[in-house]
Amino acid sequence: MEVIIICVIIAAVLFVPAFITKRRFGLLGLALAAGSILSGIWAYNAGLVASLFGIPSNPITSAAILSIIILLPAGILLFHGYTYKTVVGRVVGASLFTLLALAFIVEPLGRALVLQGNSLTVYDWLQANRDMIIGFGLTIAVIDLFFTKPASLADKKRSR
Repeated sequence: MEVIIICVIIAAVLFVPAFITKRRFGLLGLALAAGSILSGIWAYNAGLVASLFGIPSNPITSAAILSIIILLPAGILLFHGYTYKTVVGRVVGASLFTLLALAFIVEPLGRALVLQGNSLTVYDWLQANRDMIIGFGLTIAVIDLFFTKPASLADKKRSR
C-alpha cells in the first residue's frame, strides 16, 4: 500500500507545478526523454559525486539520484516555454506530463521500494505498460509541438 501512496504523492508533486505554470506538454515530454538518456549516461558518476558529499550509497539514494536526473530537464523547462491558454489544456497537459514522468521513474522506484501485495500489482502494471506509455507519450509530445505557435505569430494573427 505504501508504494501506491508514494506514487500518488509523486504524481501530485509532478502535476501541480505543470498545472500552475501552464507549460505545454510537448516540450516537457521531450525533456523527460532527455533526462532519461542523461540518467543512463550519468548514473554511475552521479553516485560517485553523491558519495563525495557523504551521502550513503544505497538503493534509495540511487533511486533518488536517478529520478532527479530524469526530472531535472523538465523541471528547468517548467520556467520557460509555451503555455496553454485554457484550463482543459492545462489539465490534460499536466496529466500527460505526470503519467509520462511516472513511466520514466518507475524503474528506479522499483529498485528502492519493497514491493508486495497491491503495491507489487500496481508496480507490475506500470512496469509492463512502461514502454507503451512512453511511446504514446512521446508521440503526443511531438504532436503537441506541431500545435505550438510562437508568441510573435499568435500576436500577429490576433491583430488582423
